[in-house]
Amino acid sequence: MQRLEELDLYHLPMSDAAMGRNPWPEFEKARQKHPWLAQWDEYGYVIHAYDAMRELFADESKLRPPYADVVDELGQQGTPWGRFTKEQMIALPVEEHRLLRNTFAAKFTPRFANQLRPMMRETISRLLDEWIVDGKMDFEHFASHFPISVMFSLVGAPHEDIQGMVDDLEVIGLAHSYQLDLFPRIQEGMVRIEQYVEDLIAKRRENPRTDGVEDLLELLIKTADEGNIDPQQLQDLISFFFIAGYDTSKNVLTYTMYTLLDHPDIYKRCGEDYEYCKKVIEEALRWFNPGTVARYADADFEFRGVQFPKDTMLFFPLSISGRDPVTYPDAQTFDPDRPIEAERRHIAFALGKHMCLGQYIARAQLQEAIHQIPQRILDPKLSGEPGWRPFPGTWGIRGLPIEFTPGEAVAREAEPA
Repeated sequence: MQRLEELDLYHLPMSDAAMGRNPWPEFEKARQKHPWLAQWDEYGYVIHAYDAMRELFADESKLRPPYADVVDELGQQGTPWGRFTKEQMIALPVEEHRLLRNTFAAKFTPRFANQLRPMMRETISRLLDEWIVDGKMDFEHFASHFPISVMFSLVGAPHEDIQGMVDDLEVIGLAHSYQLDLFPRIQEGMVRIEQYVEDLIAKRRENPRTDGVEDLLELLIKTADEGNIDPQQLQDLISFFFIAGYDTSKNVLTYTMYTLLDHPDIYKRCGEDYEYCKKVIEEALRWFNPGTVARYADADFEFRGVQFPKDTMLFFPLSISGRDPVTYPDAQTFDPDRPIEAERRHIAFALGKHMCLGQYIARAQLQEAIHQIPQRILDPKLSGEPGWRPFPGTWGIRGLPIEFTPGEAVAREAEPA
């Protein structure tokens, strides 16, 4: 058995801007030093192999969520972001987490997501009508309005409030890149979002829907009341719904578009073949994911002959797991027809008890978007250099300028769910 300090590991420059632009060469260097482990000098260690990530996620008894520890590490105790981060559902002790998750998970089903598809189609169609007129756009900015518009429709919030929340969600999404200079702005955003959600719940309790439609807000309030869920936990869940549902879907959609600029045949087929879009989205989730998940060793443990001391911080870059060359033959080729094997299924939504509750909603809205976009944005070309977010945290493209020929709206029957 080896101790961590005895290993000759590659030191990943996780905080460098170059990692955001192109992390793949650095992880290749890490693999040359060690098949599944590297070091991040500032914080801890990085599990960079797909199979090691899956194996550790399958036995999370060894690990604990990082949220309370990270708040302390960053000196954010007693702040709005610190309070939320320590008390959100995924940060709660095991029994509390299980109760809350079981209470709400039954509502976040594939059937529920499919029921939302007509609204998603109407939303992406309306946004395309508004954005494609000039034949040029920042696609990342456009993409940022799709998931938040869907979420606002789901909770019955007025769409004129969207831009203000987008500005706050953008900076909150950078919290786990651990840039301390951003935290004053992050705190401002958290205060506004929490107040917005509190007011949203209060208004709905005062004026329940009377049209017989049970939207997500109505559903969550009813479920929380029936399960005797604390009002603060309900508020935190809806705040988390906005925070987690915004960056991930927007960044995946943006990176998928960036990828398809180099695959015009795949892009064109997406506009013609609704079912094919499902394959494209699953491959896109293997190809790119914005998340790097952190955990702490909850006790001393051994893994693959390496001894990890209690309180060691570990990072799992889901963002690069899908391009592990050991797991995926021809990993650097984007291929929607790649066979999907259970033991090699992407882990974009994580695994185990912390698997993303909103994964079916995310998949549905990404499929609906990538089917309609090629019908309205014809022959897209990159018209400037994309920018990049920091690699750890919520990674992705920051600004994707494109030029294209606007396409006419297509009147069609509703696609099958």
